Amino acid sequence: MAVGGGISSGAGKRYDGNFTSKVFFACSVAASGGLIFGYDLGISGGVTSMDPFLEKFFPNVYRKEVSVQPSDDQYCKFDSQILTLFTSSLYLAALLSSMTASRITRGLGRKKTMMFGGLLFTIGAILNGFARNVPMLIIGRVLLGFGIGFANQSVPIYLSEIAPFKYRGALNIMFQLSITIGILVANLLNYFTAKIEGGWGWRVSLGGAVVPGLIFSIGCLFLSDSPNSLLERNKLVEAKDLLRKIRGIENVDEEFKDLAKASEAAKLVQSPWRDIVSRKYRPQLTFAILIPLFQQLTGMNVFVFYAPVLFKSMGFGNNASLMSALITSIVNFCATLVSIATVDKYGRRTLFLSGGLQMFLCQLVMTISIASKFGTSGNPGQLPLWFSVVVVVAMCFYIAGFAYSWGPLGWLVPSEIFPLEIRPAAQSITVAVNMIFTFAIAQVFTAMLCNLKFGLFIFFAFCVVGMSIFIYKLLPETKGVPIEEMFIVWKNHPYWGKYVNDDNAIPSHEMDEKV
Repeated sequence: MAVGGGISSGAGKRYDGNFTSKVFFACSVAASGGLIFGYDLGISGGVTSMDPFLEKFFPNVYRKEVSVQPSDDQYCKFDSQILTLFTSSLYLAALLSSMTASRITRGLGRKKTMMFGGLLFTIGAILNGFARNVPMLIIGRVLLGFGIGFANQSVPIYLSEIAPFKYRGALNIMFQLSITIGILVANLLNYFTAKIEGGWGWRVSLGGAVVPGLIFSIGCLFLSDSPNSLLERNKLVEAKDLLRKIRGIENVDEEFKDLAKASEAAKLVQSPWRDIVSRKYRPQLTFAILIPLFQQLTGMNVFVFYAPVLFKSMGFGNNASLMSALITSIVNFCATLVSIATVDKYGRRTLFLSGGLQMFLCQLVMTISIASKFGTSGNPGQLPLWFSVVVVVAMCFYIAGFAYSWGPLGWLVPSEIFPLEIRPAAQSITVAVNMIFTFAIAQVFTAMLCNLKFGLFIFFAFCVVGMSIFIYKLLPETKGVPIEEMFIVWKNHPYWGKYVNDDNAIPSHEMDEKV
């Protein structure tokens, strides 16, 4: 038994199969859906720190910024609910679309859901690039949000279903890797477009979202759907043929039989949304809600959204703030590579807990540093070099801790623990909770910074402690367990075992006759 009551990673069956080029291609293309999410995470914060963008769309914020006196409260420079609505409206739209996406994912398949998401994102990017007023800007953001909602709902499911169980963690984390690439590209682009003469560089940054949108949409044209999705739609022959291709062997009978059994059980569920709240799904529902909630309460998206604004508020110059954001995005990308290399070796729990400890320590350092220079007045005076170095280094280590733990695992673990019959609905809940709190934190961040001062970092530090205790006590280890055998980890868990039973499972001899 793993520490905290989890089942050992050796639970479940072992299916034959190879790591094939078809699997790698499919996972790479599907994971590119993370580019659209990451690009937007990175681009919005940089754009909202560009003076020409603020002057055109948010003149009140611009006047407040350029007229600020050295004695004024630096914590409150960017406190504008209209400005934060520019960022957060996207995530409210993503929340709404994720609920619809579950029906499309189940009825039409993962592939079409991903394609639809990419197209909506592309249209939104075009509107933003040519925006003439705030309503046009917000409509574009809403379409971007619809695209992200569809992609985030379908991509993690697709990756977990198509990947061999031995490599499921690493392949699923390719989604998070794409998010970090999107953030890195966006911050790099912001750094250079901010220097364009004439003040129209923000259009390049916002309109540039067309590129990841098209990469994702066009790439999906060359994908097959997952075997699980084909079975859901009664395409048994096509599903088995695809399973042979992605596993690289002819004899896939054992894995196919288990997938088919799961599919038959899923068809008996008429209302996944009603069934998911039943007692036997209590463990999965708990993690579908709390993991994405905790992922947001790390405070990571605050730093991604508003890193340039945050650095600028702390006295860094405009170019210095964009450069700092670029540095942290490089760290984010590199640390995600560490997660890919270690998640299937050391397991999910180890990365969750070590990342949580690292984030907590870094948040304490940032709190002490900012409090020592800004106090509660928000007037730092002349910022010394040591302060800039300490804050950027601490934030880099903080982001690295997130990037190998809660970042990728926040998408991986929910996508692999749901049984097929509730998988689309449960993933929609995961995305919806993620977007609710992404929206909420994005909307209130500048007000929280203004009112809590350096206490904002203390707030996130306490959240990290609480969620680490939750993982230690209640999350079983899931590495190396085939996705359709995941119920074993819940049955053998000392706490969750009392909720889980297989009394309603279809008898094996009846299922064998069906498949």
